[in-house]
Amino acid sequence: MASLSSTLLVTFYLTFTLLLLLLCSHVVTARYHHHGHRGHHNNKKQHKHNSHISDPPSISPEPSPSTGDEGVYDVRSFGAVGDGVTDDTEGFKAAWDAACQVESAVIHVPVGYTFMIQSTIFTGPCQSGLVFQLEGTIMPPDGPESWGSNKSKRQWLVFYRINELSLQGGGVIDGRGQEWWNLPCKPHKGPNGSTLPGPCDSPIAIRFFMSSNLTVQGIKMKNSPQFNFRFDNCKNVHIESLHVTAPIWSPNTDGIHIEQTSNVEIYDSLISNGDDCVSIGAGCYDVDIRNLTCGPGGHGISIGSLGNHNSRACVSNITVRDSVIKQSDNGVRIKTWQGGFGAVSGVSFLNIHMDNVRNPIIIDQFYCLSKDCSNRTSAVSVSDIEYSSIKGTYDIRSPPMHFACSDTIPCTNITLSDIELLPAKGELVLDPFCWNAYGGQETLTIPPIFCLLEGNPPSVFENNDLGYCSSS
Repeated sequence: MASLSSTLLVTFYLTFTLLLLLLCSHVVTARYHHHGHRGHHNNKKQHKHNSHISDPPSISPEPSPSTGDEGVYDVRSFGAVGDGVTDDTEGFKAAWDAACQVESAVIHVPVGYTFMIQSTIFTGPCQSGLVFQLEGTIMPPDGPESWGSNKSKRQWLVFYRINELSLQGGGVIDGRGQEWWNLPCKPHKGPNGSTLPGPCDSPIAIRFFMSSNLTVQGIKMKNSPQFNFRFDNCKNVHIESLHVTAPIWSPNTDGIHIEQTSNVEIYDSLISNGDDCVSIGAGCYDVDIRNLTCGPGGHGISIGSLGNHNSRACVSNITVRDSVIKQSDNGVRIKTWQGGFGAVSGVSFLNIHMDNVRNPIIIDQFYCLSKDCSNRTSAVSVSDIEYSSIKGTYDIRSPPMHFACSDTIPCTNITLSDIELLPAKGELVLDPFCWNAYGGQETLTIPPIFCLLEGNPPSVFENNDLGYCSSS
């Protein structure tokens, strides 16, 4: 009887222990199911346990957005391959769409990979603090023949309606522009001395449109098909530590172009290309450029061209300082078309070093890309322009200072101080060019300039064009 009781007791104990172990296993597994996938809390309804032993958790068909750090979205997790051949466009767009919904998210483009992306628009609005962390290489299809027939050939990557975005990192944007540069991107010579029209539809590499609170930092850009970076209708833009390169003969490869954009900072960058280092278009104000190296090559730092096709152009409060321009066609330039209207005012060029620059200081209100531009009476007015501590060497093929102002709307209040420009080779050019330009020198300049007219012409105050920019 005692033996039977012992046997029953052992049997009960083993049965109870087995049931307890099975119950614990079920609870732990169910808990893992519930928390295994963020954003899929309704997955519990799909797991029907037909036995007391749970199946292992199923793998989500969507890639995990995280590389281990919360809020980091690796483009490889969304299908991007990065072998330089596979079309990674959809992977990048999927990563963008996921990160766009999360505050302070990071889209990660890892080092050691080359991603090929078709012409694409990354659209907002997104949650604030979005970071596009570029550590690897991104590039477009190789040349016009490889561009998709249904893709825009005027732009490659566009960021549209984004607030608070940072494009940053030590990665490379390779524009693969070689085949685009052979297209006629500007008016060019035709048969028998004729001029053929332009431009072609070469793509802008990186374009920000109708966006605000933007940072672009640390990026290396090379061989863009056309403009490298363009900002349209943006505000609060900070650009720092860019390295932009393209051959000196590559057409229209402006480093940074801004249009209808305000409160811009461009700092500590190097741009060597085939066109303007920085170009400032209509509608721009409150721009600070500092510690920029432009060249070798290119067309220097330009305000304009402005007023094309009889358009209105307003530009004000622009400062360029502590910068170097070397072996360039132009140094600091203001260029406007005849027939436009509006005003350029409040521009300061301070502490600029010129190294063998063909036109170190130039205002050209007769800008034209062909030989058939007719004289017009209206013009974008140019006033309150300061040049201080502009030093270095120039190419004697052109005078070191050139002020060609409108016949009917003169340039006014041009001031020069501490100007020392000497020829890189050859004799000193003693005849700076002035036409209808008013202003003066606060200190003696090298070369001396005596062609500026004193005072202000009465016609300026009778010109109604100045009022068009009062709202800026």
